[in-house]
Amino acid sequence: MKTYQTDQIKNVALLGNSGSGKTTLAEAMLFEGKTIDRRGEIDHKNTASDYREIEHENENSVFSSLLSTEYNQKKINILDVPGLDDFIGGLATSISAVDAAVMVLNAQNGVEVGAEIHNRYLSKAGKPMLIAINQLDNEKANFEKTIESAKDRFGHAVTIVQYPVHTGVGFNAIIDVLTMKMYNLGENGKMEAVDIPENEADRAAELQNELVEKAAENDEKLMELFFENDGLTEDEMRAGITAGLITRGMFPVFCISAKKDMGVSRLMEFITNVVPGPDIMPAPKDTKGNEIVCKTSDPTNLFVFKTSVEQHIGEVIFFKVMSGTVKEGMDLTNTTTKNKERISQIMISAGKNRSKIPSLTAGDLGVTVKLKSTKFNHTLSEKDTIFGPIAIPEPAL
Repeated sequence: MKTYQTDQIKNVALLGNSGSGKTTLAEAMLFEGKTIDRRGEIDHKNTASDYREIEHENENSVFSSLLSTEYNQKKINILDVPGLDDFIGGLATSISAVDAAVMVLNAQNGVEVGAEIHNRYLSKAGKPMLIAINQLDNEKANFEKTIESAKDRFGHAVTIVQYPVHTGVGFNAIIDVLTMKMYNLGENGKMEAVDIPENEADRAAELQNELVEKAAENDEKLMELFFENDGLTEDEMRAGITAGLITRGMFPVFCISAKKDMGVSRLMEFITNVVPGPDIMPAPKDTKGNEIVCKTSDPTNLFVFKTSVEQHIGEVIFFKVMSGTVKEGMDLTNTTTKNKERISQIMISAGKNRSKIPSLTAGDLGVTVKLKSTKFNHTLSEKDTIFGPIAIPEPAL
């Protein structure tokens, strides 16, 4: 994979209750991005993110996993987050590293407790949220009830961008009110855009009006254009949705079957085109209150959001490039411990599979090894920058 520039990078976390299908969605995203050429399955214990023995035993994510893929000439970094409340630490660290999250809901159950907990943390961090209603091909799927529960738990920011023509075993098409097209869906990412049929035209137009109004609400100039032209163009709507995502004034809803890879490519298209990247999100502050802008031209600052210990490797360091560019062989100061560290290797990750890369730019997520004294919550800097620690919830027992 090549080194991507800051405006080509998207960082998203997959959130939701255990069993909602986050790991399966991650697998489909890697397949769509051609990072893998065959989708693994949880039952077969061969998914990219759940690769540890304890996860195979429990058939559940226990640790957050960093995955990277390419789509639409952009790089998407994905953090697959455990859904069980027991492993809430993985949620806290992942939210700190990403710029947006996809809340995965099981269409059979609507908004479950895990999704509510995840949204509370996301809201506290002020990060954007998309909603992906999954398992719409299940015979017990209920799109309308899921939307109802989402509006009840998450508020009126829940905004339909897509709705299914049929749910259950007949799920094979969605209406997209942003593009005003119907997408016929086949398994393994097959998708065909066609005109919206007449019997769906009124509902699609009504939902598009709601989407346009929500998009216009987030930008005064767009609101003026909305009244002047009695609507917005698709590009203007995208700009309004981006603004709404940043303020958490909009939670766009998408329809998928992650297990069959249906609708996933359209979700990824939206992530690359509309979801705010690290250079657009509000700049984080260091411990002195200085804003650290996500620019490659600034001094290099890395923040360690996660570490793990792996057999035959030792300690693995997961970091976010907060500013500047990190290069192989670069010397940085651990401003937390005041020790010097040399970045001998830089890698990108697709779960347990990692590949070397010579450099990473501001906003990107990466992996390194063999550092002397750098741990979780530490900052590596060319200057004297220190970022505040991620707060991990106290254990109940």
